[in-house]
This record gives sequence, C-alpha cells and structure tokens, in this order.
Amino acid sequence: MMQSIDLRGRTLDTLALRQLIPRPVVDVAVASSSARTLIDDVAERGEDALVEQSERFDGVRPLALRVPQSHIDDAVRSMDPAVRAALEEAIRRVTAASSAQVPAASRTMLGDGAVVEQRWHPVDRVGLYVPGGKAVYPSSVVMNAVPAIVAGVRSIALASPAQKEHGGGVHPTILAAAGLLGITEIYAMGGAGAIGAFAHGVPSIGLSPVDVVTGPGNVFVAAAKRLVKGLVGIDSEAGTTEILVIADESADPRLVAFDLVSQAEHDEAAASLLVTDSETLARAVTEVLPSVAAGTAHSERVRTALAGPQSAVVLVDDLSAAAAFSNVYGPEHLELQVADNDALLSDIHSAGAVFVGPHSPVSLGDYLAGSNHVLPTGGGARFASGLGAFTFLRPQQIVRYSGPALSEVADHIVALSLAEALPAHGEAVTARFTPPHAD
Repeated sequence: MMQSIDLRGRTLDTLALRQLIPRPVVDVAVASSSARTLIDDVAERGEDALVEQSERFDGVRPLALRVPQSHIDDAVRSMDPAVRAALEEAIRRVTAASSAQVPAASRTMLGDGAVVEQRWHPVDRVGLYVPGGKAVYPSSVVMNAVPAIVAGVRSIALASPAQKEHGGGVHPTILAAAGLLGITEIYAMGGAGAIGAFAHGVPSIGLSPVDVVTGPGNVFVAAAKRLVKGLVGIDSEAGTTEILVIADESADPRLVAFDLVSQAEHDEAAASLLVTDSETLARAVTEVLPSVAAGTAHSERVRTALAGPQSAVVLVDDLSAAAAFSNVYGPEHLELQVADNDALLSDIHSAGAVFVGPHSPVSLGDYLAGSNHVLPTGGGARFASGLGAFTFLRPQQIVRYSGPALSEVADHIVALSLAEALPAHGEAVTARFTPPHAD
C-alpha cells in the first residue's frame, strides 16, 4: 500500500536527503499560474468574478456573497448540542494556549534618559480562510479566529466556499462556529479568488482589504497566499496535510496505522510517512494498514493517499538518522512514538507541531489539544511557524531619549553619518545643541 524507502547504510547530506524526500506531484509553484489568473480576475471584476468562480469550482451560485446575520443566528440556534459543547471546549483551550503567546511589553534602559521600549501591537484587520471541499472544518474557525481575538485584532472577516448541498450558502456548522466567536462578517467565497478578495477588497459587497490572511486550504489557496504576500501578511502556505511518525520497536503498529490513516482521509494528496529503525515495526504497520484503511468511511481516498508518491515507509539506521530525515522534511505534524521520546525530541528542530508519546495523536491537535492546527506544509516548517496570537502582532520599538542622553551619543552619530556619506543625519543631531543662525 505504501512505498518503501530504505536509507540504511547510507550517509546522506541535507541536499541528498531533500532529493529523496517524497512529495506530492502537484506543488504550489505549479498552481501559481492558475491562482494568479483567479486573483487578477477578482481584483478587476470583484463580485462578478467571485460568483463565476463559485459556479465553476463549487458547482453552485452563492446564495449571497455576504452572509446575512440571520443565517448566522439560525445556525447557532440549530447547532447540535454535542458539537457546540465540543467547540466551546476547544475555544476555551485554544484561548488559554494562545494567551501565553502574547509577549509582554519590555523597557530597556541604555543610560540615564535613554530608553527603548518594545510593544506588541495587533494588526487592524484580518481575513480568515476556512476551506470546504471534502470535509467541514468548524475547528479551523476556532484555530484561525481565537488567536486573532486574543491578539486584540479589531476587525475580522471570514470566508468559506458556498456549498451546493446547502443551496449556495456557507456550511451551517461553519456559520455556527463563527457565531459562537462573535464573527459577523462572513463571505461565501473560496479558493484563490477568496484570498485575492481579502487582499484587494471588493467594495460592492462591503469587503475592505485586510492586513493579514490566514488559514489552510488546497494547493491553489497556498499558491494564492504566496502571490499576495507583500500586499498583505500571511501565516504560512498551509496546504495539503502531512503526518510524519518516528517510531521504534516499542511502538504499537496498530496505533501508528490509525494515525497515518487519520491524516490520509483529508485528501488524496495528503502525505503519510513512517520513519523507523525497526524493520519489524515497518512490516507490522504495513500489514495492518489495509484493514485500518478499509474500515474507515473515506477508505478509497485513504488508499489513494497512502499509495501516492508523497507517502512512504522510510527505514533508517537509528533514531538520530530518523531525526535528521524529519528535520530536512520539515513535517506539518510530527509524532514521536519511541522508547525515549524526550531524548529524541532534543534532536528535533523543524516541525509545525510535535506530538509526543502514544497518547498524543495528531487528531488531538486537530481539535482539542489547545495547540493550533494551522501549520506550515511542504517543508515550510524548516523556516516558518504555525498560526498563533503572534501572527497578528507586530513588534514596535519606541525610542525615548532626553537631551543629555542624545548628547552622549551625538559624536558617534556624526562619525557614522560621515562614514556613510549621509552628513545630514549628523546635522539633524548637532542642530539640537547649536543656536539657530541669525537672519
């Protein structure tokens, strides 16, 4: 069901490992041309382009691009009590964990009257994207919105694709989750066009441009976020999901198989990888995988994902080699299921989120761990982090110097300004200590 990659007995540097890493055939770069066309169309034609894109990609004309408040209120009222209770608990946990991500203001005294302060200030407005497609993601509403609320963002807009099954409206569970969080600005739009709408604005439906766009999506959403970066901020290119499990002979092969399947059910292009130094465990997992996959609701999708070029069982010499492979891969989700998880954790540097031990499955992080499930994919964890309150905060430096404090460094400023052939910089300082010329 899954390809096998045997790296035992091979000494591989970072470049060689990158060339061996399994990835989806379709990547963000390939989708960029199509995403650019969709974004440009929205920037030029606004509402008409969004409606046409919904009809083309979602198979339905939106009931209304801007969702009426009555639809949100109705969704909250008719929400399944069990789902509501689960979402309220998720909101509580994510709020607690996100609150710990807000740095305290700091004040540095560099001398008498010489102070540099640092504060963390929220952006004014954000656009939160919640995907549709093969599943419904009220959990993504929580994961996107709660950190923004905790950060103190003043204005929040949310977009999710129109659903054919709901007459062109946004899925009611998405609306209900947003309603629980007090979000009232919701749009029935999806894909690259929605990202373009957030970045450029659509005046005819009251959508003002945002400062930051966040949220997961398919490869076209990830490509769109890459294209608008610079015009707006983004969290990361959170594309098709990934799980990498590092396990040794102490791991339960049945649980490893369930975890690989749990992420494979997202999409046919989802990546599921097992990296192990135990051939016995690898064989046991591959033997149980078919039955676990067959027993789940989306078995065909799971089988396609597990058999794809992006999924594999990777055999390595030892756990140090497993950590090295994982660090080069930079997985969205990394599970550690080995005899000494803490020792292995010290060797891990690149992962969107790390799940330690047999009772910390990725599914926990998807919903109720308190951590955020909007994470970088496609190797992005090597240089980017997952979504958090910090995504919506900007560090600002505030400089307060007295006259004597400025005088202490005036000669240094003049010396550096002359060295850089920018004498007016120094003159702006010395002017403060010399009387103005007489007329």
